[in-house]
Amino acid sequence: MTTPFHERRLGNGGPVVGPMGVGTWAMGGPFYAGPGWVLPEGTALGYGQTDDAESIRAIHCAMDCGASLFDTSDAYGTGQGEEVLGEAIKGRRDEVVIATKFGNVHDRATRQLTGADVSPGYIRQACESSLRRLQTEWIDLYQLHLGDLPVEQADGVANTLDALCAEGKIRSYGWSTDDPDRARKFGNRKNASAVQFQLNVLNDAPDMLEVCTDCEFAGLNRGPLAMGLLSGKYSQDSQLAADDIRCNPPEWLVYFDTGGKAAASLENSLEAIREVLTSKGRTQAQGALAWIWARSNRTIPIPGIRTVAQAKENLGAMDFGPLLPEQMKEIEGLLGRRE
Repeated sequence: MTTPFHERRLGNGGPVVGPMGVGTWAMGGPFYAGPGWVLPEGTALGYGQTDDAESIRAIHCAMDCGASLFDTSDAYGTGQGEEVLGEAIKGRRDEVVIATKFGNVHDRATRQLTGADVSPGYIRQACESSLRRLQTEWIDLYQLHLGDLPVEQADGVANTLDALCAEGKIRSYGWSTDDPDRARKFGNRKNASAVQFQLNVLNDAPDMLEVCTDCEFAGLNRGPLAMGLLSGKYSQDSQLAADDIRCNPPEWLVYFDTGGKAAASLENSLEAIREVLTSKGRTQAQGALAWIWARSNRTIPIPGIRTVAQAKENLGAMDFGPLLPEQMKEIEGLLGRRE
């Protein structure tokens, strides 16, 4: 049975959320690695300065354009991302599905991430804090934000999350990880509904898509626009502020070179597929989102926004729908991947 394009669902029996969500990482403002975190102290982890009022307008615009799933984390701006989303959905809570994350310990006073904790007591404390910042009585999707958590700890985390489901604090849960084996650990849990992983036209993830099919998970796709690279707004001449993670990118952030320049290693790939992505009047960003929808009927890209203009462009991709099978095949050939 073919799933209609406009129907995406959290898990097998969860809410229908539509084909596109919205990410709020960039709405959290500047925050940094602190002592005890995995990156060197002082490493920028946000997208630089932001305007909360414009962020709220962008969320309202996204809702009006058909978005219902909003993804955030208690780590984004050490809570600011959740607070902005909470303010934006006042009076409209029943129109949205909220996905947030836990696992990173943070210090709001210094805007630093300072460690990790998945003990039952901490998970409960983090959940209550997120509920307060989001100004809601429940979280629709609560996600483990530690992608490399030792797999032997997964059952203990899931047991605590199952208890929170039973208490009505959360309605389902998932794992934000790019490792298929970790993602499958929640596969036999009735309250697990999703896995969040990186997916875009330059960075395919067939093993993670297979997990989504096998476990009947929704696939929330972070980095669908390669952290902005696929928007077409960045080049080898770009310069980003020091408080933007893309200015001094960690090893895993392959889309930008030091200073915020578009990665030279990807220029040829982008040029090769640009014409296909911009077919039928799409912008390059809209074409990149269309590739994700064509890749699997379980995908839900969550491109980040912080302006009304970004919301309109990204949500406008739904008017075009997925790329056609022959376009998908052409892209694979141009990138030297599958036939």
